[in-house]
Amino acid sequence: MVTFTEAQLLAWITPGLWVFIRALALFTSLPVLGTRTVPTRVRIGLAAFITLAAQPSLPAMPVVPLDSPLAFMLILQQVLIGVSLGFAVRIVFAAVEFAGELIGLQMGLNFAGFFNPITASSATAPSRFFGTVIAWLFIVVNGHLLIIAALVESFTLFPVGPEPFAFLRATAPHRWGAEIFSTGLWIALPMVTMLLFVNLVLGAISRVASQINIFAVGFPVTLGVGLIGMLLTLPAMQQPFMVALERLLENFR
Repeated sequence: MVTFTEAQLLAWITPGLWVFIRALALFTSLPVLGTRTVPTRVRIGLAAFITLAAQPSLPAMPVVPLDSPLAFMLILQQVLIGVSLGFAVRIVFAAVEFAGELIGLQMGLNFAGFFNPITASSATAPSRFFGTVIAWLFIVVNGHLLIIAALVESFTLFPVGPEPFAFLRATAPHRWGAEIFSTGLWIALPMVTMLLFVNLVLGAISRVASQINIFAVGFPVTLGVGLIGMLLTLPAMQQPFMVALERLLENFR
C-alpha cells in the first residue's frame, strides 16, 4: 500500500499551485485570450499546461501549508503579478485603439460609435478596426509566446514570497498609463498631420471659391484620404506595437 504524509503532498502540490494561479490570473486579464469569447475552461487548461511545461525552468518554490495566513499572502501575490502582466499587454492594445480614436476624430467618424461586446465598451469604427488588426498581429508575431516567456521569467525576478505588494513598489504599474498616450500619438501622428493638411487645403478652397459647399465636399475628401492613410499605416504598425510591448515586458524580466 502506497502511503504519503501531508508534508510530501504539499511538496508535490505547492510548486505547481503558485505557477497555476499566476498563469490563470494572466489569462483572466490578457487581451485576445482573456476576452469573453474564450471559454473559462480553455483558460484553465492553458494555465495548467503552462504550469506543467514550465516546471523545469522555474526556481525552487516554497512549501507552505494551504490553511495558513502565509498561503493567502502568496496567493494574493500571484494574482497581483499575473493581473499586472495582462494589464501591461492590455495597455499596448489600448494605445493602438487610442490611435484609432484620434484618427477617427480627424476623419469625422467620431459619430460612428457602437458597442464592442468583447471589451464591453463603446468604440469608433477606426478604433475597432485597429484593435482587430493588432489582435491578429499579436498572434502573427508570436506575442503570446513573449507573454509566456515573461511569465516564466517573472518567477526569477519576483519569486514567490510573503510580501505581495513588493512587486507594486518595484514596478509602479500605475505609471504605465502614460504608454497609452505616447504610443497612441506615435501611431496616429502621421495620419493626424495628413488630415490636418487636408483640412487646411479645404479651408483655403472655401475662402477662394465661397460658392462651393465645403461641408458637402470636405467630408468625402477627408474620409477618402483617411481610409487611404489607414491602409498605408498598417504595414508600419508592427514597429511601435513591438517596441511598446517589449518596453512594458521588461518590468517582468
